[in-house]
Amino acid sequence: MNDPAAARDAEPGSLGRAPHHGWPGPGRWAAVLAVARTVCVAAGLVTAYYLLPLDERRTGAGSALLAGGLLAVVLVFLWEARAIVHSPYPRLKAVEALAATLALYLVLFAGAYYLLERSTPGSFSEPLTRTDALYFTLTTFSTVGFGDITARSQTGRVLTMLQMAGGLMLVGVAARVLAGAVRAGLRRQGREPPPE
Repeated sequence: MNDPAAARDAEPGSLGRAPHHGWPGPGRWAAVLAVARTVCVAAGLVTAYYLLPLDERRTGAGSALLAGGLLAVVLVFLWEARAIVHSPYPRLKAVEALAATLALYLVLFAGAYYLLERSTPGSFSEPLTRTDALYFTLTTFSTVGFGDITARSQTGRVLTMLQMAGGLMLVGVAARVLAGAVRAGLRRQGREPPPE
């Protein structure tokens, strides 16, 4: 090193690399931005869930919400898979995509449970507030199932089974699709991972 200022700023053992000033590199900024986007999307979806006017007692509203929401989950997932392939950081984008899809899926079922309880009281072992519906959705998805809230009506049980089956598909199939998209993105960049 001919530059005394650079030698002073260089980390021990850096052997002439660029000085480190505490700022993250482009990969770390991408990770920070991915985490921030993930948190914002999840927070935005939960906020929308609490703010949407779901208090009307319309029988078809729950079915329409569920059908439209499931279509939205599939479309968001496919759009995210395509974005992974074209992303400069496909692994980060895959984590972000899975988190966004999962948050949308969970909020969708929480809304459907809440609307079912509003349109057909007694569908669950206790009246559901929005927080109770989200809680029931999370305990069902995580397979914890504390048993404090249970589906009593046939419609509630079918909806719960649909969530369970969809959750298994989301975890199993979606993970494979996203992993394939990551591999395609890395191949596109010439950074193909080693064979498994």
